[in-house]
Amino acid sequence: MLFSNMSLLTPTELQKIFEKMDKNGDGFVSLEELNWLLQKIGFHFSLDEVESIVEKKSLDLSEFLFFYNSISKQNNDETRNDGDENDHDHDLVETFKVFDIDGDGFITSHELECVLKRLGLWDGKDCRSMICFYDTNLDGQLDFEEFKNMMLLNIS
Repeated sequence: MLFSNMSLLTPTELQKIFEKMDKNGDGFVSLEELNWLLQKIGFHFSLDEVESIVEKKSLDLSEFLFFYNSISKQNNDETRNDGDENDHDHDLVETFKVFDIDGDGFITSHELECVLKRLGLWDGKDCRSMICFYDTNLDGQLDFEEFKNMMLLNIS
């Protein structure tokens, strides 16, 4: 299917691609920007077709990672039927890695602020209070389970 000849990319590589695709620097990849990438790698869709695939008008970085992971996973194991939940967990792990800048397994308020700034989504928010809200073990940072709970609460 899509990207059949494409090797899997790391979250860092995907983030760089996202930043290059986000030509207007608004922290979102529009359907036009996404379609531009698809055309560059040899897939020609109308904007309506892209919208029906994505089901949104634009994607932020985490949604772009989900999109990439879903199309690459769909391509790599089309016969596998065992795991919407496993797929979702994998997507969350990949998204967690984007925020865990130093790779130590935790997201600090500083890391959260850095990523939000890079994405153009930081508007002076108090990242420390955002972390504390979901920090159930009160260590001042988010581990993967706390991050997962935060994402699941915000998706619902």
